[in-house]
Amino acid sequence: MTSTPLSADAMKRAAAETALSHVTHGMRLGLGTGSTAAHFVDLLGARVREGLEVIGVPTSERTRLQAEALGIKLSTLDETPELDLTVDGADEFDSSLRLIKGGGGALLREKIVAAASTRMFVIADATKEVETLGAFPLPVEIDRFGARSTRIHIERVARGLGLLGPITQRMRAPDEPYLTDGGHYILDCAFSAIDAPQELAERLQAIPGVVDHGLFIGLATAIFIAGSNGVRIIGDNTGDGLI
Repeated sequence: MTSTPLSADAMKRAAAETALSHVTHGMRLGLGTGSTAAHFVDLLGARVREGLEVIGVPTSERTRLQAEALGIKLSTLDETPELDLTVDGADEFDSSLRLIKGGGGALLREKIVAAASTRMFVIADATKEVETLGAFPLPVEIDRFGARSTRIHIERVARGLGLLGPITQRMRAPDEPYLTDGGHYILDCAFSAIDAPQELAERLQAIPGVVDHGLFIGLATAIFIAGSNGVRIIGDNTGDGLI
């Protein structure tokens, strides 16, 4: 009998389930944002109802509301400044565990929480794996003050690296700019292929007015990739010897 292929949503949930198997009693967890991370939070809530005790630090107001509704005990980075593990999704990733994140608009808080964690597990379906980052537009979070000037600086940096794709401001409605939880704008940069992500990250970060960008480099320690044949893991730091 031929098995029915898993839907993208089912693959996301499978990756979340595998990552959850590495969560143990008493952990301090960063809770990611987005459709895949929402599966992890949902499954974590079920484990909490069964008696698992953890403390979660959400990366967005959306995740905070979801976790609260599920009865997950929450904290903040001010109260719990060091975390054991963050579990989050990604819009893209490569074999070097470099990510593009921010499609859900929470990239700054996601990066702050990930950086406060000993480990970061990324959960994704196989369609998010790429040879070269950039097919997904790179989000860049910028301050509203001087936004036009900041955008010109970003365009110059991009051109200097041979990145000529369009840069557009994210909008909530035709006449309403999208605002992050921190009150910032997001520019989506359709670069197609980013051959030097580390250099781009450094140059973007040096621009006054850039709050942060969606290149996550050196943060992920393992990626759980769900496909039609199950979940495979790349990386070397699940913390329990399984890789």
